Amino acid sequence: MVTDLKSMLATWHPLRDEQQWVLATLYKIEGSSYRKLGAMMLISSLGQRLGMLSGGCLEADIQRHAKQVMTSLTSKTITYDATDEDDLTFQLGIGCGGVVHIVLQPVNSANKYLNLDFVFNALKEKVSGYYLQPVQPLCALGQGVFSKRNVSDGLSVNRKAQIIEKNNQHWLQVAVYPAPHILIVGGGADAVAVYSMAKQLGWVVTVWDPRAANAKRQYFQQADAILRCPPQELTQYCEKQKVDASILMAHSVELDANALYALNKSNLKYMGLLGPKHRRAQVFEQANIAIQEVKAPVFGPVGLNLGGDSPESIALSLISEIHAVLSNKDATSLSNWGQ
Repeated sequence: MVTDLKSMLATWHPLRDEQQWVLATLYKIEGSSYRKLGAMMLISSLGQRLGMLSGGCLEADIQRHAKQVMTSLTSKTITYDATDEDDLTFQLGIGCGGVVHIVLQPVNSANKYLNLDFVFNALKEKVSGYYLQPVQPLCALGQGVFSKRNVSDGLSVNRKAQIIEKNNQHWLQVAVYPAPHILIVGGGADAVAVYSMAKQLGWVVTVWDPRAANAKRQYFQQADAILRCPPQELTQYCEKQKVDASILMAHSVELDANALYALNKSNLKYMGLLGPKHRRAQVFEQANIAIQEVKAPVFGPVGLNLGGDSPESIALSLISEIHAVLSNKDATSLSNWGQ
């Protein structure tokens, strides 16, 4: 299932003129909802769905409405009310108990593809910004607007979608930002689980391992890059490619130390060292660096306390921690379980 925006647009872009397309966007929520405000879904005339606007319960009906939009070439809004006994969501006993409002817009050359091609190019260039869609009143062409904000300029993006008013028009403003980019130091068997989970989330993954027997492409087929360069070249690579997080898991104190030395001044948001505390100390001693000298926040042992010791469990623990750190969340239970 393709759900992250970049992957959705990457699938849509080469097919944008071969099929009819409709963009469905969650633009208003009353109460609770499975997806957050600004969630998007692309639907094709051949029945292809990219993205989700619910837990899978509303998509078939949304697709039915999308076919009407393809025929009329006119935008429309639809509402699902889980509090109304006469509504589809209530009758099926689905939904999160709230009311969701969705806008459906045709995507074609006549309306400049809602400027989604600009959004796609920005994501490929790792540029963040805001995507605005007219929602009230609906415009005849319904063209979206994208404004760039380059992360490298030190500008932050408010990631919370919201309705704004501009020129007597209400717009849904959705934050657009690049997927996280992680560097995995070490291409052993346990790194495959970390790489696989990160790619499922739509993240960019680079694997570095100078050892010929490791990081073979057959085990990292979807990795965005596999590096075998000298460790000192990692500094420039991370800066140029805007790497967000690095995990040192080469199972070699020397290789981990070399990578640590190369990355200790990088603008990473997360630096993780696999293994117990005494091994972390060995890596820092080998690199001749004090932990206070590392510019990035250092995590070691890595991961959240989830239990389990299989490569998959460790990967889940590790990726969950990185996800929380990059999202500026505390990774606590939403139900306060265990407290």
